[in-house]
Amino acid sequence: MARRIGGPGGGSDRGGGKAGAVVAAGVLAVSAAAGGGGLSLGGGGAPTVDSISPNLTKAKSEGRKSARKGDADGAWRQLNMRTLKRTAKPALECLSHSFGQVRDHFARHPCRSLDRTLFAIGDERGNVAVVSVAWVGFRNRTDAGEFKKLIDVHGTGDITPLATPLLDLADIRFTGTHYQSRPDGSTVVIAEAETAAGHVDAEVLDVAADLASWLPR
Repeated sequence: MARRIGGPGGGSDRGGGKAGAVVAAGVLAVSAAAGGGGLSLGGGGAPTVDSISPNLTKAKSEGRKSARKGDADGAWRQLNMRTLKRTAKPALECLSHSFGQVRDHFARHPCRSLDRTLFAIGDERGNVAVVSVAWVGFRNRTDAGEFKKLIDVHGTGDITPLATPLLDLADIRFTGTHYQSRPDGSTVVIAEAETAAGHVDAEVLDVAADLASWLPR
């Protein structure tokens, strides 16, 4: 089962054990203008050219350095990509922005903060990926650790990511394949990536999620 993010009614679905085929349902044609600063949305099919393959070992090492400094663009550059669009939104609580067992958990153990960011990143050939990041704050490390154990398990629910239409994209389905979570003191960072248009290698999506998990709030 694919994990849905955005679309009518919002919400998201957990993917099949963080594995399975990628589904990008109803995605508009998206291309990154090589000399421009945003997304170009058309009515035709998405481009199918291959992405530009970076040295992923170096990309992860160098990209994490940039990400830790809050330099998302510097991190994406290690993947031969750049930010096309970005949106962010804080929330005062987590209960109304979650579902499943994760929501039940928040009813008993409320979070202290929730910040969510959604990126559209692309390369010069028009290949585009979306990267979702959520920072969930708790009162202490113990609460954060318990939450991480729960959310990392398939089928337990999730934090509702920001809707992809905020980036002028149609409903994007996330499989949970390219997923990373990381404890950061009393905060748990959750990141995920999927192809939105064209072709982005699975390994690149994995690294994109990894790098995103190192970004500060």
